[in-house]
Amino acid sequence: MSKHLVIVESPAKGKTIEKYLGPDYQVMASYGHVRDLVPKEGAVDPENGFRMKYDVIERSEKQIEAIAKALKKSDDLILATDPDREGEAISWHLYEVLRDRGLLEGRGVHRVVFHEITKKAIQQAIEEPRDLAKPLIDAQQARRALDYLVGFNLSPLLWRKIKRGLSAGRVQSPALRMICERENEIEAFVPREYWTLDAKTERQGQPFTARLTHLDGNKLGQFDLNNADLAHDAQKRLTEAAGGELKVAKVEKKQRRRNPAAPFTTSTLQQEASRKLGFTASRTMRTAQQLYEGIDLGSGAIGLITYMRTDSVALAGEAIAEIRGLIEERFGANNVPDSPRQYKTKSKNAQEAHEAIRPTSVRRLPNEVRARLTSDQARLYDLIWKRTVACQMIHATFDTVAADLVPGDSRHQFRATGSTLVDPGFIAVYQEGRDDAQDDDEDKRLPEMAEGDTVKLEEVTADQHFTEPPPRYTEASLVKTLEEYGIGRPSTYASIISTLQSREYVEMDGKRFIPTDTGRIVNSFLTQHFDRYVDYDFTAKLEDELDAISRGEKDWVPVLEDFWGDFRDQVKEKEENVTRAEAVQSRELGTDPQSGRPVSVRLGRFGPIVQIGTKDDEEKPRFAGLLPGQKMDKITLDEALELFKLPRDLGETPEGEPVMVNIGRFGPYVKYGSKYASLGPDDDVWTIELPRALEIVAEKKQKDAERFIKSFDEEGIQVLNGRYGPYVTDGKKNAKIPKETDPKSLTLAQCQELIAAAPERKGRGRKGASKSTAKSSGKAASKSASNSSTTKKAATSKAGTKKTAAKKSTSKKAPAKKATTAKSGSAKSGSGGNAGDSRLSAQPSGDRGSE
Repeated sequence: MSKHLVIVESPAKGKTIEKYLGPDYQVMASYGHVRDLVPKEGAVDPENGFRMKYDVIERSEKQIEAIAKALKKSDDLILATDPDREGEAISWHLYEVLRDRGLLEGRGVHRVVFHEITKKAIQQAIEEPRDLAKPLIDAQQARRALDYLVGFNLSPLLWRKIKRGLSAGRVQSPALRMICERENEIEAFVPREYWTLDAKTERQGQPFTARLTHLDGNKLGQFDLNNADLAHDAQKRLTEAAGGELKVAKVEKKQRRRNPAAPFTTSTLQQEASRKLGFTASRTMRTAQQLYEGIDLGSGAIGLITYMRTDSVALAGEAIAEIRGLIEERFGANNVPDSPRQYKTKSKNAQEAHEAIRPTSVRRLPNEVRARLTSDQARLYDLIWKRTVACQMIHATFDTVAADLVPGDSRHQFRATGSTLVDPGFIAVYQEGRDDAQDDDEDKRLPEMAEGDTVKLEEVTADQHFTEPPPRYTEASLVKTLEEYGIGRPSTYASIISTLQSREYVEMDGKRFIPTDTGRIVNSFLTQHFDRYVDYDFTAKLEDELDAISRGEKDWVPVLEDFWGDFRDQVKEKEENVTRAEAVQSRELGTDPQSGRPVSVRLGRFGPIVQIGTKDDEEKPRFAGLLPGQKMDKITLDEALELFKLPRDLGETPEGEPVMVNIGRFGPYVKYGSKYASLGPDDDVWTIELPRALEIVAEKKQKDAERFIKSFDEEGIQVLNGRYGPYVTDGKKNAKIPKETDPKSLTLAQCQELIAAAPERKGRGRKGASKSTAKSSGKAASKSASNSSTTKKAATSKAGTKKTAAKKSTSKKAPAKKATTAKSGSAKSGSGGNAGDSRLSAQPSGDRGSE
């Protein structure tokens, strides 16, 4: 019997921690959150103090049962989830579930936190337990309630007014607004012409360049020389005035220092990993989690970095001492500053302002642990190690020189600049990355010059330039901007970016975000009708209020009350007064010359479409989907009418099946009979002819034949070759075939047995959503609705102290409905075509698009 049951979030670090604590401790994982809001309307009740109705997440049922079983054999419960709001909330939810089952009577409950998974940190945390932090729990509940209220009210409105499957979010929507506004800036940008004049010079055999800064005694502005005539006139006059040489009028020599960047926070780690490693924010966080939870270096797993969700740039005194010692050994005492560098965090949240992200020991050198790490782990650890070491090294020192050069005694002036790295300091280890190309501090030497010297002028060059629009956001620059505005939290940026992509609000051009038509329409709707709630300052102010709650400075209910009243009224007003045509921003392009009916473009159920006619016409409207690259706000009438030349009939297959090509929801395809096959990347739907289409059909038929192994038609069971090997399916469940079994030899009875034993397909609703089926009475208590405002302190600060059960919530939870997912359009058939997707082809349709 274990005396102490320890609960962490993931099993990976659980094994490491159990090794450090010894046989009296059993460590189990919660596998993340154990409860969530019930997946239906009314999960947050604003009329009753924003009471929140929770349900155990379905995937957590078995693990809670296992934890409950282990707790019955233990003396006390130690909650050791992550040291942030989410971790605090997970501990609280687990406490609530176990308390409601009566499993905490007579047992001590303790909350411990640690920021690195090392033996010393774990043992110290166990010796210093504390209470559950109610302010952190309240802040997380308030955040969850706000996200629910925004999402559960705005998302259905988007479904009704624009199209199904869309979503809006408290932080997601301002992030989308940033991307759309940047795109608007780029499109509205008008390039301005300007010219620069450079003197190509040489002294003592060393060539260098000087830029014209003054003309006729006046300092040049960027657009003073804004056309070829002005530039070439100045070029001619300067050349004549110089007579082949320039005089050195002034020389300035200075020494410049550059200090290292602070150690990593969550945000700066995401930015640098994006710039230097090409990692997405989610890839960075996933890899950092692995390094934090523990890697087996040969003698068991050990955490290699400190906790990766932090706003702090502070380092522990012990860590600084170790870093300074390593610098002295490896880089010399001259690279160690006289006193440690101290970095101050911008975060006002003392509870969350822990240490920066650093190696748990810088003496674990990247090249020594690389063999035990994956490629991603090794590269990220190397980045964190270098940044951490560099932050405690001396500054880099540069000698800079600036020389003013004049042609003869004229009032014109050129300036040449040079920079020489004298002492690299921290740059020997690490240099911070940049989003866009800039002049670097690499050596750019000038020859020795003194006032009164002359230099040879080779020529004066005139170069034309045009101003450029602001760059689109990368993941790194978007994360940086969100943080600068105070929107969201760095730990949520990865999921925000993922949502924008999964909703098809943005697409990537290389590493930069471009808003899609859908994204722009959603953003336009929200900024036009819910401007306050996607306003950067409002969102940041709300984030500050959540921070104040986490510090215990504000109560969470009044914050939600201030938000909810106006928001609720605005949603209701827009639902009643905004038409669907207004929301989807239908734009008339002109008149169809054949039918005389209006041609318009709008957002349809499956994406942007062109429409001929209206719902009020006697003849049904015709629809055609836009091609990849075509934009709703740019497409012309002629381009739109071209889309209605599809589908193209090409002829028949040798078996007499009609063959046609078209563009559907999944791209261009060829249809043969009732089946579909995707066109290849080099095929053009406008020019492809029958011979090539038949090749594609033959390839598809061969793939289908290879996929099919055998069939029991009377039972609707098939044996097929799949992506991961042969399997059995009845259309509802798929069952793997044992490796030792020949798929061709399977009997009907064997197939039925395999299918019966196969797990049910996972639903497509909310992840982990609980089913509405009745639960046993033993589980009912754990699913009661709870409100943090009625929860008393949950843990003691002394080991073994018996806890008094917190006051139970008075509200009862109705059974949760099974989450549903709206289905749109016909089922996809074949490898890439679209079955009956008439809304995206030039065919009559019942889609009442003008409603």
